[in-house]
Amino acid sequence: MNFAIRYLTEYSYDGEVTDNLNALRVRPAASARQRVDEFSVRIDPEARLHRHTDYFGTEVVEFAVTEPHTQLAIDVRARVATTAAPVPPQAEWSALTLADYLEPAGEFLLAQGAPTDPRLDALHATTRARTPLATVLLVAELIPDTFEYRAGVTYVGSTVGDLLDAGAGVCQDFVHLGLALLRRRGIAARYVSGYLFVSHGDEVESVEVATHAWLEALLPSGTPGEEPVWVGVDPTNRGLSGEFHVKIGHGRDYGDVPPTKGVYRGGAEAALEATVGMTRTSGLDPAATARF
Repeated sequence: MNFAIRYLTEYSYDGEVTDNLNALRVRPAASARQRVDEFSVRIDPEARLHRHTDYFGTEVVEFAVTEPHTQLAIDVRARVATTAAPVPPQAEWSALTLADYLEPAGEFLLAQGAPTDPRLDALHATTRARTPLATVLLVAELIPDTFEYRAGVTYVGSTVGDLLDAGAGVCQDFVHLGLALLRRRGIAARYVSGYLFVSHGDEVESVEVATHAWLEALLPSGTPGEEPVWVGVDPTNRGLSGEFHVKIGHGRDYGDVPPTKGVYRGGAEAALEATVGMTRTSGLDPAATARF
């Protein structure tokens, strides 16, 4: 599947600000099933860009606007080709205890701020299935069955406890809960940021979407000597991720891969407007009910 992506972020300040320092995690990842053909970032006011790769392998673009300004625009464009993921492995539970699994699993097995809550304990008790893969798929169904997808009830800093309290949330909340449940089962899991193309048409088409989140679970290969495999799972849309998902990066949770993060000097308040446009140039349609 081929996509052209434009991610436009515009800040308006109600007074002059200076020393506007920002870090962007917006470049689509390159992998065996995702190829980045073009990528560019333009800043207005103009600023010099600095690039590096963070601890988790995500490219970070940094810049600073030092002169006084009242507006800031970040215009990101990319062309990406994706392919369908291979069939995930069906290893047994015993494979999770082997050194070949535990070493790459590392910190992605550690609980990240998961609350001690009887409601989480009750959910955890229902997640054991015949194999680790079956458990991952069960969690992807359990979360949207239990919680309503509804924007506005949580915010970017919400916790799993906030989702449990509200009974509703968005993709970020669903992923954080999925991470907590899988890690409790001894399945390493990581947070993934990116985009999800959602459309009804059959022809070349442009649509406005939004940043999306899903997770990747580390599953043993089931074959001695072979490395475990990261398998993408979208608990918002009840199944495995596929060629309509464009990955940017991953980390332990949202805090490791925010699209934009920055600070500025001045007392002005900022208003933010962000849009993501995706153009599909080939392929079939994703499910019309997909959420982002």
